Amino acid sequence: MICRKLKVIEQMAGGHGLSSRYDELEIRGVTIDSRNVTKGNLFVPIVRQLNGHDYVQEAIAGGAVASLWQTSHPNPPQDVPLIFVEDSLEALQQLAAAYRRELPVKVIGITGSNGKTTTKDMINSVAATTYRVHKTAGNLNSQIGVPLTLLQISDNDDVAVIEMGMSERGQIERLSRMCRPDTAIITMIGVSHLSSLGSRENIAEAKLEIVSGMTDEGVLIYSGDEPLLVNRIEELQRSKPFKAVRFGERPSNDIRAETVETDSEGSSFTVGSAKYRIPLLGAHNVQNALAAAAAASQLGIPADKIAEGFQALTLTGMRMEKIMSPHGFLIINDAWNASPISMAAAIDAMKQLEGFSRRVLVLGDMLELGEQEEEFHRDIGRNIDPDAIDFVFTIGSLGKYIALEAEKRFPPGGGRVRSFEDKEELVKELKCSLKERDAILLKGSRGMQLETIVPFLL
Repeated sequence: MICRKLKVIEQMAGGHGLSSRYDELEIRGVTIDSRNVTKGNLFVPIVRQLNGHDYVQEAIAGGAVASLWQTSHPNPPQDVPLIFVEDSLEALQQLAAAYRRELPVKVIGITGSNGKTTTKDMINSVAATTYRVHKTAGNLNSQIGVPLTLLQISDNDDVAVIEMGMSERGQIERLSRMCRPDTAIITMIGVSHLSSLGSRENIAEAKLEIVSGMTDEGVLIYSGDEPLLVNRIEELQRSKPFKAVRFGERPSNDIRAETVETDSEGSSFTVGSAKYRIPLLGAHNVQNALAAAAAASQLGIPADKIAEGFQALTLTGMRMEKIMSPHGFLIINDAWNASPISMAAAIDAMKQLEGFSRRVLVLGDMLELGEQEEEFHRDIGRNIDPDAIDFVFTIGSLGKYIALEAEKRFPPGGGRVRSFEDKEELVKELKCSLKERDAILLKGSRGMQLETIVPFLL
């Protein structure tokens, strides 16, 4: 993590006003949460729903050495080491960008509509067979999370795997310029954020902003099955040449999976003469593995080490996470987020499960889909196969459209499709319905917080 004298921090963050008697104080690490201060931290007061400036004294009392202070806020505390800045968030980002420029670490930046976190975890596992790796913790992929991640990188780390999320245009560009990725990855283009960006074309443009911060020798790895990316990247390369590597199913891709075999424990596939297996449910994860293998190749990691890393893979929680109930049924917790593409992929993965008596779907609202949100939900329902899925339970005002269309495919009067508005009622029904050797999928957008029903089912 960052360790610098306070005067140096002031310069790196673009601040001013630090009393000279504090110049030689050293900070170790950065935090924005006064509850999580460790001794030696720099505290950065971010203005959100809560105003971080109200917690500066608490942070200092908890062991922070110093704090930033946004000049627009009155009454800065006296006799506390303060660095004054125009905007706390921008200062945090500037500090992180300056720190990244000083590090010899190779940065791999990842964005995309789906698969960012899984791809990040795959690359981390593979790269760790050969290098010291730092990766984004959990989902710290925002305008706040990314700079905090950068500031946690050690001088001894060889590789940093940074996840980049967004909700509007310009955000990926800002993060890319901050991270300066040596390798940039776009996993895929979906329909998340249609409500704010309006079209898949605009979503693709927003994701392509990751190119703006790549180093001069940087490499872009992207889905070659997505025309919105292929055509636009060819245009970008004409104005500013850079190396690009395509992955996907089409023969024209630079890296593609052959002889793919899936089962209830994972997927096996070959890339040329190399044989790989990932212990993840769902054929869609093979595409994430291809992106990870391409990134590993850029680091010079051989095929046998890539295979070793895939075998040792552990995922961030709530991504097709398997939880066995003491009552004998399996919960697949994929409740971190949802889009039409990821929900369809999760349902397909359920069909591959073997050794279970019944397959049960619990599907919640998919949010931020714009004017077409109802049709996206209806389309999910239309494609649920009653021969492969035994029960469909939905939750939420949009989830009901999944149920309305699913009912048309399922035998009438069987009670195999139910729609709920109340989570407690859903839990009651599930506790009455689930039996030993059932498998249940939980899938919905972050705002639905479907993972909260897991303790009640256990």
